[in-house]
Amino acid sequence: MATSLDLPQGTLELLILRTLAPGPRHGWGIGERIAQVSSEILRVKQGSLYPALHRMERRKLLRAFWAPSESNRRAKYYELTARGRAKLEAEAADWRRIAGAVGAVLEEP
Repeated sequence: MATSLDLPQGTLELLILRTLAPGPRHGWGIGERIAQVSSEILRVKQGSLYPALHRMERRKLLRAFWAPSESNRRAKYYELTARGRAKLEAEAADWRRIAGAVGAVLEEP
């Protein structure tokens, strides 16, 4: 049974950006996709997700718009802006370098 983990500071934004890279999603869908891809290890609480989405929207990393959801209810969707896509590329590269370095230290005899 997997347990959820607390995310290191700044990681949530990176996960949101990556989740939106293929296309727009509504807030609930973003959280569900992160949980699904992480095999339920990363469960983002709504109390963390929505403030992060609003911060990212104010910083012009995301654009929000209203549209019908899969269940035909009105939902707020988020999509990457050019600034958000550039931030995703830069931070993903940094994260991979950090993860590799931490992995190397953990594997050292």
